[in-house]
Amino acid sequence: MSTHAKRERLLLADLLEATGPDAPTLCEGWLTRDLAAHVVVRERRPDAAGGMLLAALRNRLERVTAEYLAKPYEELIQLIRTGPPRMSPYGIKQLDEVANTVEFYVHTEDVRRAQPDWTPRELDRVFSDTLWARLEKGGRMMGRKSPVGLVLRRPDGQTAVAHRGTPVVTVTGEPGELILFAFGRQSVADVQLEGDKEAIERVRETKLGLA
Repeated sequence: MSTHAKRERLLLADLLEATGPDAPTLCEGWLTRDLAAHVVVRERRPDAAGGMLLAALRNRLERVTAEYLAKPYEELIQLIRTGPPRMSPYGIKQLDEVANTVEFYVHTEDVRRAQPDWTPRELDRVFSDTLWARLEKGGRMMGRKSPVGLVLRRPDGQTAVAHRGTPVVTVTGEPGELILFAFGRQSVADVQLEGDKEAIERVRETKLGLA
């Protein structure tokens, strides 16, 4: 049975292939080739991927990433599409689902929404509920950099506290849009913000997310 992570992986691969290696993305300083290399290194080179979080491994990450950037773009797309090698932890279906569903969804939108003619993507209820569950569990990690209290709210009224504090800004939107907002893509997320005007501006200007 297909998983959300597998579906998002294939959507990302198809989109990267369609846009080509030199298209813009929402990731600062990255074209689509850079994003493709990032995805491959993260899955296939755990010895270097730690540099995404640990400064001590940053130089190794840069060297390994440069090696993958030098590969043909079509090869990078194929590596994404076929998934991690058998011995990779990401090869375990359950871990792939937990670690990659949001990762691939966000990066797909990083490519889609950087294009001038992008349109909103309609998500099915099951996938939306899955994204909301990730916000409920990981919202505080995503929102830890918020300079004010931050509450995420679905249109049906369900809420998740992303950061405790005052004043409070409430962000309302569909789960996919809230995920993008919480991952630092505030400028393209289709959400409504309520709260003190100055607090709202501070949230908009802060780079939220896990990095």
